[in-house]
Amino acid sequence: MENGRAQFPFPYQPYDIQEQFMQALYKTLDQGKVGIFESPTGTGKSLSLICGALSWLTDHEEKSRQKTAALLHEGEASLSTSTAPSSAPSSSAEPDWITDFVHKKAERDLVSKLKEEELKRKKRAERLEMIRNNVQLKYAMKRKSCEDEEAFKLLQLSKEEETEAQGDQEDEELIIAEYESDDESKTRSRFCGAEDDTDDELVEEHVNKIYYCSRTHSQLAQFVHEVQKSPFSKDISLVTLGSRQNLCINEEVRRLGSIQRINDCCMEMQKNKRGESPSHTSAKRKRGPAKPVCPYNKASALQQMRDSVLGTVHDIEQMLKLGRETHSCPYYATRLAVPPAQLVVLPYQMLLHEATRRAAGVQLKGQVVIIDEAHNLSDTLSSIHSAELTGAQLCRAHSQLTQYADRYKSRLKAKNLMYIKQILFVIEGLVRVLGGKVGQNPQSQTTQTGTELHSINNFLFKAQIDNINLFKVLQRYFEKSMISRKLVGFVEKYAGSGVSLHTPSSSNKENRRTEGLNRYLQTLQSTQINAPEKVLSASPMMQVEVFFMALTNSNTDGRVLAHRQGTLSESSVKFLLLNPAVHFAEVLKQCRAVIIAGGTMQPVSDFKQELLFSAGVGEERITEFSCGHVIPPENILPLVLCSGPSGQELDFTFQNRDSPRMMDETGRILSNICNVVPGGVVCFFPSYEYSRRIVSHWEASGALTRLANKKKIFQEPKKANQVEQVLSEFSRCIQRCAVDAGGLTGALLFSVVGGKMSEGINFSDDLGRCVVMVGMPYPNIKSPELQEKMSYLDKHLPHSGGRSPGQALIENLCMKAVNQSIGRAIRHRGDYSSIVMCDRRYSRPATLSKLPTWIKSRTSTHTTFGPAFAALRKVRSKYAHESTLKQSPASLQKCIHMLSVYPSSLVLPGEAEASVVSLPLCSTDISKDRGWEDLRGNISTPKMYAFYFKIL
Repeated sequence: MENGRAQFPFPYQPYDIQEQFMQALYKTLDQGKVGIFESPTGTGKSLSLICGALSWLTDHEEKSRQKTAALLHEGEASLSTSTAPSSAPSSSAEPDWITDFVHKKAERDLVSKLKEEELKRKKRAERLEMIRNNVQLKYAMKRKSCEDEEAFKLLQLSKEEETEAQGDQEDEELIIAEYESDDESKTRSRFCGAEDDTDDELVEEHVNKIYYCSRTHSQLAQFVHEVQKSPFSKDISLVTLGSRQNLCINEEVRRLGSIQRINDCCMEMQKNKRGESPSHTSAKRKRGPAKPVCPYNKASALQQMRDSVLGTVHDIEQMLKLGRETHSCPYYATRLAVPPAQLVVLPYQMLLHEATRRAAGVQLKGQVVIIDEAHNLSDTLSSIHSAELTGAQLCRAHSQLTQYADRYKSRLKAKNLMYIKQILFVIEGLVRVLGGKVGQNPQSQTTQTGTELHSINNFLFKAQIDNINLFKVLQRYFEKSMISRKLVGFVEKYAGSGVSLHTPSSSNKENRRTEGLNRYLQTLQSTQINAPEKVLSASPMMQVEVFFMALTNSNTDGRVLAHRQGTLSESSVKFLLLNPAVHFAEVLKQCRAVIIAGGTMQPVSDFKQELLFSAGVGEERITEFSCGHVIPPENILPLVLCSGPSGQELDFTFQNRDSPRMMDETGRILSNICNVVPGGVVCFFPSYEYSRRIVSHWEASGALTRLANKKKIFQEPKKANQVEQVLSEFSRCIQRCAVDAGGLTGALLFSVVGGKMSEGINFSDDLGRCVVMVGMPYPNIKSPELQEKMSYLDKHLPHSGGRSPGQALIENLCMKAVNQSIGRAIRHRGDYSSIVMCDRRYSRPATLSKLPTWIKSRTSTHTTFGPAFAALRKVRSKYAHESTLKQSPASLQKCIHMLSVYPSSLVLPGEAEASVVSLPLCSTDISKDRGWEDLRGNISTPKMYAFYFKIL
């Protein structure tokens, strides 16, 4: 079939929607388009992406081989034909023999090129086959690696005994090399240095590949596990990229904790590895500390690990284990594996940020990119390319660079000193905008509180740095001089490492040179004792460089926010990217095809307008695919509640939501839900502050106690490292309640929209039998950043449907957050859940249209509470007997049937007989008999009855 495939390899019989998904994906990749794919969580989206995309890649490779073979055959046939001169007169001014020669030479060059490419392809295939099959060779290489490692350690020990430094030459690595602004010299190889004989083998050309990126490392690990389960696991070469923080196996470096410190230390070790040996011309020497070199970064070990990674699919944990076994660095080995890999798995930032992409060796030209979990792609792009600097960071950077220039001014070239002075001048201008001065303690400088928003050009004028060529200073000087890293080494050597190289008695002059730097750093570090989570990097110049680079954006694409907060140290300047399409355009331009996938991509129209059309993508290049869920329609019950049990209208606007009546009504709704919904209930509030206020109100009114009598209450933790523990306890509580016949029927979790539990958390089965949305989580309309974004969209995007793009942005941000939260439930075909949206505003047609299609089509709106509650009880009754049968399918042991029905209509499954009685709620003596179980029903009905039964 044209642009399609009849069947796809799959680990099991795929659902119809998975077949449709793979067909649409295959066609999009084959035609080189931009596809927006929406497939709800629980429908096997990851496996569909894997099997559809890798099927296309396999077919594409085969077609390319066939095409190459045909061209090669045709070229060889043409060359082998007779070279007799043509009898036809030549229309060219050149003689016939020259024309024939040029033509034959072009054919020969083409044939040679095709043969060379085919030879490379065969070599790659043979090497991969050898890696996968020759297990004995791999173990032999591992043993050799261990022996090499022992020899390397002995060599390092002997070098440390002999290491000596000479006068000022010890700082040679900190001096900036002579800089020429127009120098276009080649960039140094990351692995230049020892063992040059293997460098040719380390460098490879990029093959056709698919780049898959997602938001978090846990999501990437999930994807890799799906690849391992797929039919392609034995044939595909896959590599997972990550940060040094995730992939480093050097324990001394890992202990640094901060990603900035880990990066700085790693780069310093690489520099030490390829540094020149110290000069031996001095007659007088003094002992100096050995320069640390990473023992895991050796070319032979890296090549061995690269081959192992390509031969078998590994996730990050498996790569860390492999790195320790082979004594090789997973961070650099995975980067070496990128060119020959067919599937590269990497985080958002590594693909969407150009400088990071270049550093990782990612080349997009002609390749396929799949961006999963892309519902927040626009926000992610804006966040990645935004930057913020505090007054404390600016003052530290200025002080450190001044100390550096003073110390080495006699050894720096004039042009280097000129650029350093320009950088210092720009930093002074930024501090001036915040109302402070350099050279003084930023914590003691007071500033007038306020916020100012500027265009980039106006900000440069206000800071009086508009006469500086930022492109020349930044894009050339920062990159080629590596001044940021030089400054890191300088600061760590004289202040951060705790090692004094110059004693007061022997070098008072040297102490005076760095005295100011030491004193300044000690002052700043002393203020951080009570703030352990704020880790100071050796130098903030890296962050300064990022902010400077942000200022080179187009004047219309960004804004600069100057925020003064009383003291200079707490004040900040922040660059806001308003047009994320400008950075996404390069990805769309270079790639053959781009797939943007997610569980909830609504609203698609605004997504296309802001991110695709603004990037220059035409409507004809965009394809869309959206599918329903695999669950039966009756397995989900989405409800919109417009009023509560007492008739109070649910209107959680900013003006009304804090009223005691609204809070009390919310408590009554939750109480009713907890009475009829078994297992776990997850309640989302619009903000942390509102969650705190409403829970405090319930504590005072006694509503929280009533909820706790039915379900154990959990709250989303403030610290991210506590999320796992809370979820584990929440799960265990629900499991215990399902087995025990106590008073608790499960657990209730209070969470926050956009918080730690609203994305990437799986509330499947009993963990999420009901999701409650309290109010609508609109963003803060008074935020300067949001107001500027709205203003930008109103100016640059067309109005549609009687609303401005800025207004649409507010609605979209709210509903995207809602869709992510309610998507935490229903995770597989047999799952079921209820979704209760508590706010009359959800009933508006424009708001309902932004729900995922599979939820929107099943949503019912209720103006009164009674019918909605009856629907919830119906769901409970339908599935209660199924859970009972699973726990005790044939026995007559005691069990709980959560049924709220009258005795005359009670029907028990199977052959069990039951004795049923109904008594007024106040008459509960019978419940003292342990053989009877409470089946309390609708607590809001006028006549309150409790139902008890036991299996006879």
